[in-house]
Amino acid sequence: MKVSEVVSALERLAPPALAAEWDNVGLLVGDGSCEVRKLLLCIDLTEAVLAEAAKVKAAMVMAYHPVIFKPIARVTAEAAPVVYEAARCGLAVYSMHTAWDAAAGGADDVLADAMGLADRRALVPATGRGECKIVVFVPPADLAGVSEAAFEAGAGRIGGYNRCAFFSHGIGSFCGGASTHPTVGRAGRDEAVEELRLEMIAPLTSAPAVCDAIRSAHSYEMPAIDVYPLAGLPAGCGLGRVGRLARPATLEALVVRVKRAVGVRRALLARPSGHVRQGRIGLAACGVGAGRGVYRQAIAAGAGLFVTGEMPHHDALTAAAAGVAVLCLGHSNTERIALSRLAEQLALIAPKLKVVRSAQDRDPYDIV
Repeated sequence: MKVSEVVSALERLAPPALAAEWDNVGLLVGDGSCEVRKLLLCIDLTEAVLAEAAKVKAAMVMAYHPVIFKPIARVTAEAAPVVYEAARCGLAVYSMHTAWDAAAGGADDVLADAMGLADRRALVPATGRGECKIVVFVPPADLAGVSEAAFEAGAGRIGGYNRCAFFSHGIGSFCGGASTHPTVGRAGRDEAVEELRLEMIAPLTSAPAVCDAIRSAHSYEMPAIDVYPLAGLPAGCGLGRVGRLARPATLEALVVRVKRAVGVRRALLARPSGHVRQGRIGLAACGVGAGRGVYRQAIAAGAGLFVTGEMPHHDALTAAAAGVAVLCLGHSNTERIALSRLAEQLALIAPKLKVVRSAQDRDPYDIV
């Protein structure tokens, strides 16, 4: 397989439109045309995981956390050692991060499965960044210039593919008013000219820039441009999950169950405040990684327990005061359990790709 084909498979499971606006998901290092036989899965691309990738001969890594999160000014061995080394040895690096959290069957659903949540829904339903189709009518001589300008402005990207477009032939008619200066024909007269219908996909946020680029490259005084919003995201997507427990249980029993399912021996537990009585819990919620983005929705939903990776001190106090117990299992521990599910799903849609989980990837914290 090529890197671009692996990217398409990953984006089929976790569309980038699901990612948070602040996130940086997608192919962050590498060449889409390179061949891939083995993909290594990890949470964090560390120097140890880099060495492992070389040892197992993996040409590509899916590092859940973006190896490039904020803009970097230079790629040197000193300033960005992991990025530099990945690029130097030709290793492609992709990040799914919050797109995989929010996807149906993704990281949040895997944690919800570990808790035994049924009839569940997202705490923060996904709205996505949104995409649109941009259509413009051009004379044949303008096709190359207009499409190139639109591509440069952000149009034409579908999964791992770039510069995607479609065009068809037709006849365009118009009659310019007295103040116009038509590129073809004369004002005040009916005209009919050969035109091409050019259409491309673009993020809604890029639509203004794409339309401006089209106008700048177009030879017409007033080019006809249509922008069509596309359908929304699949149902069941979004951050966090809340659901019903098949059998209500005490907090102590749930803590034991969840720790065993996630594979941790110790965890942080914030119990509800003393004045709040809590019996058996029937409704619970979760959010992988850092739970502060969805814990208020868990409170509003009436959950008796909120399971996450980590939470700030005062957020835990707020939840406990509202009668919600908070169980923190370690940031990446809540995410790492989803890598096995990802490997299973990739085996179904990309059977030619060998997928292996990193043996060197681990949470940076030990409880001592």
